[in-house]
Amino acid sequence: MPVVSHPGTPSTHFEAAQTLRLDAQPVDYALVALYFVFVLGIGLLARQRVSSSIDFFLSGRSLPAWVTGLAFISANLGAVEIMGMSANGAEYGFPTFHYFWIGAIPAMLFLGVVMMPFYYGSKVRSVPEFMRRRFGTGAHLVNALSFAIAQILIAGVNLYLLGSIVNVLLGWPLWVSVIVAAAIVLSYITLGGLSAAIYNEVLQFFVIVAALLPLTLVGLHKAGGWEGLRDKITAAPGGAQQLDSWPGNALSGFGDNFLSVLGIVFGLGFVLSFGYWTTNFVEVQRAMATHSISAARRTPIIGAYPKMFIPLIVVIPGMISAVLVPQMAEYKAAETANPDLQSDTTYNQALLYLMKDVLPNGLLGVGLAGLLAAFMAGMAANVSAFNTVFSYDLWQQYVRREQPDGYYLGVGRLATVGATVAAIFTAFIASGFSNMMDYLQTLFSFFNAPLFATFILGMFWKRMTPTAGWMGLVCGTGSAIVVFILHEAKVFELSGQGSSFVAAGVAFVVDIVVSVAVTQVTQPKPAAELIGLVYSETPKDVRTDPDADALPWYQRPVLLAGIALVLVIALNILIG
Repeated sequence: MPVVSHPGTPSTHFEAAQTLRLDAQPVDYALVALYFVFVLGIGLLARQRVSSSIDFFLSGRSLPAWVTGLAFISANLGAVEIMGMSANGAEYGFPTFHYFWIGAIPAMLFLGVVMMPFYYGSKVRSVPEFMRRRFGTGAHLVNALSFAIAQILIAGVNLYLLGSIVNVLLGWPLWVSVIVAAAIVLSYITLGGLSAAIYNEVLQFFVIVAALLPLTLVGLHKAGGWEGLRDKITAAPGGAQQLDSWPGNALSGFGDNFLSVLGIVFGLGFVLSFGYWTTNFVEVQRAMATHSISAARRTPIIGAYPKMFIPLIVVIPGMISAVLVPQMAEYKAAETANPDLQSDTTYNQALLYLMKDVLPNGLLGVGLAGLLAAFMAGMAANVSAFNTVFSYDLWQQYVRREQPDGYYLGVGRLATVGATVAAIFTAFIASGFSNMMDYLQTLFSFFNAPLFATFILGMFWKRMTPTAGWMGLVCGTGSAIVVFILHEAKVFELSGQGSSFVAAGVAFVVDIVVSVAVTQVTQPKPAAELIGLVYSETPKDVRTDPDADALPWYQRPVLLAGIALVLVIALNILIG
């Protein structure tokens, strides 16, 4: 999830990509090549397990929870997380932790404890399919189309940054880098489907950690340890407030402390966070690939444990780069004095500059492989979710019904190719933003915030009608777009992520108000049709694992979630 920035021009990014070169040696290239051999090998091995559309789109619902749990977090550990959050760290410091400890962990635990039993127990193949069963084809079509568009746009972000790394490493033109990067991701997804994506995401998780942990430790050492870093940050632009996560005024854009905390807790921590983690099929798909309800519930909960420590190796390197790397320190000082500054250097490059300055050859190769792994994981997650929704929710539902299973398997592979080609074009839309987080947070406020409002109301209020479902979605999305246009037109101004927080909050409230109003004058579905879809109408045995009581304590979802919640509260208190 997201940063602040000032939109630049595409040429700015092309120039920056041309001028920033890493001094890679043969050992670094060898490590990167070895990583690609493993990636493609996993795709070939996974292909042997694909004999049906369920195998291709949902791994045959057979994977263990620890695999899907790591894949769950790795799918999110893409360009947004790595480049965006390190950019946030360089610009804001500690307030960036809110994207993890306020804006992720609580929603991930809620997904595992409350919502996964409905997704898995209803045997739906996607989140839009759940919408169709609950609200009918109107809400389903709106959700499926908006999700498909969003995945192409977000895949473009990952692909643009992936191409940028290849460009920096080899000096190829950016358009060539983007096409080559797309071809690599396309090859293993087309071969092995979701299984290839998930097993590669597990590999990518360990490669990413192996890249970022040494970078953090070496960077801290060169900064003079933690105390040296604190002194440097205090003396730099932004000052000591970057070492306090609350009230986070610079991040939220609100001058008033109370409004800043409210914006972060409600806008980010509730609407945007719950909207992203609980309704985003990219994430939910990994949990659906497991073998039981208990395993599906554990998937996001297992993912929450590494997620709460990821900022220590993502945000802190960004903070180090802003005070240790001369180009970043100069850019931050100039940008603080002139927020409208146009420069070849941007906060998005904080991690690359730090790698160039502090990593020796060998470790540089590991670092590059880690960044490539992160961007490939993000793009593969977007593409594998897109091909499922396109094949099941759009093509099968509205174009060609009741075809043999092999037909939809073929459609899925063709959709993978189409999504990758489309992402090549949307990659250059992303190139117009100096910080990817602005772009993505805007998309989340459009698509995820109103969807969460519809989901949560429909899941716990059986009276809500199908008409209210699609009208709430349309009006909620429309209101977020209106807020975005007003902000772009300078009708009101908020720095930081304030405008996205406001847009998300407005979308959520408008969706709820419209849904409640429309429900009063339209006909609800019979209660018998809501079993497995609405909490009050679903028997306990439908939403629970019959073998749950026999599980050892470390495999019980609610207990695991409780421990994770205590840990994240402690982190907020100790570091916040």
